[in-house]
Amino acid sequence: MKTTILAVLLGLHAALAFAQVQPQPPPSQPRSLNLRRGPALPEGTKALRNVAYVPNGHERQNLDLFVPTGATKPLPLIIWVHGGAWRGGSKENCPAMRYLERGYAVASVNYRLSQHAIFPAQIEDCKAAVRWLRAHAKEHKLDPERFAAWGSSAGGHLVALLGTSGGVEEFEVGENLGFSSRVQAVVDFFGPRDFTQISKFSPTNGPFDHDAADSPESQLIGGAIQENKDMVAKANPITYVSKDDPPFLIMHGDSDKVVPYQQSEMLRDALVKAGVEVTLKLVEGAGHGFGGRDADERVTGFFEKHLK
Repeated sequence: MKTTILAVLLGLHAALAFAQVQPQPPPSQPRSLNLRRGPALPEGTKALRNVAYVPNGHERQNLDLFVPTGATKPLPLIIWVHGGAWRGGSKENCPAMRYLERGYAVASVNYRLSQHAIFPAQIEDCKAAVRWLRAHAKEHKLDPERFAAWGSSAGGHLVALLGTSGGVEEFEVGENLGFSSRVQAVVDFFGPRDFTQISKFSPTNGPFDHDAADSPESQLIGGAIQENKDMVAKANPITYVSKDDPPFLIMHGDSDKVVPYQQSEMLRDALVKAGVEVTLKLVEGAGHGFGGRDADERVTGFFEKHLK
């Protein structure tokens, strides 16, 4: 079977997900932007690139927005949040772009990485981006009641937090505070949840020691995770689960050696207990990244059900 475009893109994001990356240049240095990266846009798509959702903020606090033109009514929006171990990755090469031809608008979000600021900066940025999009929904023909968040790996962690922390005022920082940062659906691909439990299920031949002071999780919260359990709980989407959370689609490889699938089972169980609609699909034989027809169809069906 031919590899789908989604499989290739998710494989790329997964390959970067927990790799060592070079630090980003400080805001004072000019950046070289390649605006031709990523899939070709369908004809007639309006593209807004590198939009600052925090005025005069960090260079990473920007997003791309793509809107099909000619729509007669406000469009549902899919918001992509990239992976990269919270210390790498980019909004470029967004796999949600293929949904433009299906009548969705698409936003792809950058956020401050852990070398720029520790948690909760990352979820603060994602929420600021959602608020910006909602504040400008009428201008760009977006339906503010039909926003979905989709992410993989570290991005899966952040979209899960977007889904469960809708009413958490502590994370609402910055501009457009009169608008909600809630989303109406979440697609979470192999994101971590409780950092203190990852090593319990992680294989001995995994890529690194999750409990080490230099692990991605420890770098995110600003200290070794087993010595900072209060901060780990603050970063855990399960901490904020409530009955008014949006529906979730969670997908996770059952052979993932980076983020063990039990992390997704924990979130699934918490959502079920709260009465939230959730589907967890364990992808047989898949590691930290997957694609193919089944994944495509599940994601497409989920968006059609909850956004259309």
